[in-house]
Amino acid sequence: LNQNVSSFQRKFVGEVKRCEELERILVYLVQEITRANIPLPEGEVSPPAPPPKQVLEMQEQLQKLEVELREVTKNKEKLRKNLLELIEYTHMLRVTKTFVKRNVEFEPTYEEFPSLENDSLLDYSSMQRLGAKLGFVSGLIHQGKVDAFEKMLWRVCKGYTIVTYAELDESLEDPETGEVIKWYVFLISFWGEQIGHKVKKICDCYHCHIYPYPNTVEERKEIQEGLNTRIQDLYTVLHKTEDYLRQVLCKAAESVYSRVIQVKKMKAIYHMLNMCSFDVTNKCLIAEVWCPEADLRDLRRALEEGSRESGATILSFMNTIPTKETPPTLIRTNRFTEGFQNIVDAYGIGSYREVNPALFTIITFPFLFAVMFGDLGHGFVMFLFALLLVINENRPGLNQSQEILRMFFNGRYILLLMGLFSVYTGLIYNDCFSKSLNIFGSRWNVSAMYSSSHTQQEHEKLVLWNDSVLRHSRVLQLDPAIPGVFRGPYPFGIDPIWNLATNRLTFLNSFKMKMSVILGIIHMTFGVTLGIFNHLHFRKKFNIFLVSIPELLFMLCIFGYLIFMIVYKWLMFSAENSREAPSILIEFINMFIFPASGTSGLYPGQEHVQKVLLVVTALSVPVLFLGKPLFLLWLHNGRSCFGVSRSGYTLVRKDSEEEVSLLGNQDIEEGNNQMEDGCREMTCEEFNFGEILMTQVIHSIEYCLGCISNTASYLRLWALSLAHAQLSDVLWAMLMRVGLRVDTTYGVLLLFPVIALFAVLTIFILLIMEGLSAFLHAIRLHWVEFQNKFYVGAGTKFVPFSFSLLSSKFSDGDNVA
Repeated sequence: LNQNVSSFQRKFVGEVKRCEELERILVYLVQEITRANIPLPEGEVSPPAPPPKQVLEMQEQLQKLEVELREVTKNKEKLRKNLLELIEYTHMLRVTKTFVKRNVEFEPTYEEFPSLENDSLLDYSSMQRLGAKLGFVSGLIHQGKVDAFEKMLWRVCKGYTIVTYAELDESLEDPETGEVIKWYVFLISFWGEQIGHKVKKICDCYHCHIYPYPNTVEERKEIQEGLNTRIQDLYTVLHKTEDYLRQVLCKAAESVYSRVIQVKKMKAIYHMLNMCSFDVTNKCLIAEVWCPEADLRDLRRALEEGSRESGATILSFMNTIPTKETPPTLIRTNRFTEGFQNIVDAYGIGSYREVNPALFTIITFPFLFAVMFGDLGHGFVMFLFALLLVINENRPGLNQSQEILRMFFNGRYILLLMGLFSVYTGLIYNDCFSKSLNIFGSRWNVSAMYSSSHTQQEHEKLVLWNDSVLRHSRVLQLDPAIPGVFRGPYPFGIDPIWNLATNRLTFLNSFKMKMSVILGIIHMTFGVTLGIFNHLHFRKKFNIFLVSIPELLFMLCIFGYLIFMIVYKWLMFSAENSREAPSILIEFINMFIFPASGTSGLYPGQEHVQKVLLVVTALSVPVLFLGKPLFLLWLHNGRSCFGVSRSGYTLVRKDSEEEVSLLGNQDIEEGNNQMEDGCREMTCEEFNFGEILMTQVIHSIEYCLGCISNTASYLRLWALSLAHAQLSDVLWAMLMRVGLRVDTTYGVLLLFPVIALFAVLTIFILLIMEGLSAFLHAIRLHWVEFQNKFYVGAGTKFVPFSFSLLSSKFSDGDNVA
């Protein structure tokens, strides 16, 4: 209500800043507790937001704790840095001791000049004979900088330095960064003060750790003893400091969870209060909110309880106000329906009072998935996995697990139904791990094909088997037209004998392809029919006659007729006259090209029926293209301005010309001559016939072309079912068949790894990968082919203020954001 007020000028901005300061302190506490490897207890009970008096106490306690922690941590880091430096110094003294053979105080007792070739350049005696004033710089340098460091010394100092290196046997921690790296100990001998200054500057540039170099052996021993004593003292002090720090952090960890939740709730409350406005006296808060009608009584009760508990002198009250805005959409869900509603919401949030496809998705989504994933064994495994998740759904660990497992957990009821439906379609396909189940016994009889079981007259009419055919034919074909061969359909599903037939794929492809087309057209027709309920609710009855009915006629006259031909051919042609049955594809094509030569046809009078259907289809197209725009134009010219009042709210959309005309239509239908206030704001210039016509033409073209492409799109039901069955068959042939054909000596030993590998590949390839593929294709069929027939999904989701929406998880720094 105060959008024009700056965020920094709102009433409760000071309280929000205080909450953010508390959040900052809590983030620091959580980081320190996590760094100390102290477990963070997460309570199950959510503490309430504290009253203002407790907030000041909490802020004071947290600030004191932060100051103390920062001071102790700073001292600890300083002690640790000193300790690491002393350890480095001891290592440097130990290694540089081997660099020099004699000490500085050694004086030669003879005058002759010895050969420098036989003497070390680092011998102090030889340096003194050269008359130079020697200096030493010693320290440690990073392993990767040694070569560049040496080159720089040589170039800058022009050879007036001598550098000696030795690699440390063990890696040491860098006092600055805390990184464990390899170090080199170096000793640089130089002569001349100017060279010494250059050497020290170069060491600073390469971030060398420089330590004083002792001149005598006694000084070295003295330094070494002092270092050992200081290191022991530092270890003791550091250990006590860490113990104290851990005690403080353990005490803080006990209450940090509840304080994080309390601060989150406080900040959320003040954030919502900042969106409210004040009355003229600046003493009363005013908030305008959306509330479901069923919850108005609970809202009043909550306001009364809040006023009573806070001790307010004036009770809070609620009034219902009229509005012209479209309400947000609230769809109440439970554990079972939530997953299906999320699938629909991912496409788009429905408009207020629009038909919700999630109700029908509960059945159609797992069914279309199962058509593509039809396998009794795989479906049963998926059903057991989902059933395990459903039984253990109250365990908090599952909902707070890794992202992939949490995704499976949130969709556990979808998986349950998908597995259950896959068991059903697997029984229909008679497919279990690529094998068929012979439950009722095959309805095909092989012995009836043999010539000895028939009379002489049947021998002359029918093509039967004899001994010669059985000996010389590699493939034997059963003829259902011969009496006794085919004894009626299998009671449930596909006859198991097809699993042994060489033409199994041809038979199943024909069955599944026609089934996919039938399911797809029924699904799309149902979607168009649901659009009628939208038009009825929004009082757009003209859309039923000018949009929905032409769409249904276009769909049914072409593709509904295709279903009729498929079913008619199944019913009217048997094994005896199947060779005379015409091809449905040819008949369907001939319907559009009007062949000159007459065809036999499926039924008498077929040509006349098809011509009538084509005429109806042709007439529905111009109605679909021009009917709605012309009606709205006629409606617009009939009145000057329109308005409509609905029960509960007034809907006025200034950006929609269709809505303008619709409002006028409402007045005509209801006989309402009263003008709404919003109607006065609208002028007749807002109606744009060209825009309405262009929108309707685009929609009609998309629908007409989409009927063809969408019908073909449902063939993915057949394609994925075929792919799943063939993959399952290949996996069985490559593994289980090989394992089962090995002789009994080694077969038992080989069968265990074969079964294990078969199970692993079945789970990862056929269940997870194929299941994910079928899942995505089922989503596509619902979003593109089904929902676009009636579902706009252009609404706004109702997101109420709720503490349950606040995250109660600790994360890396943003846990209280």
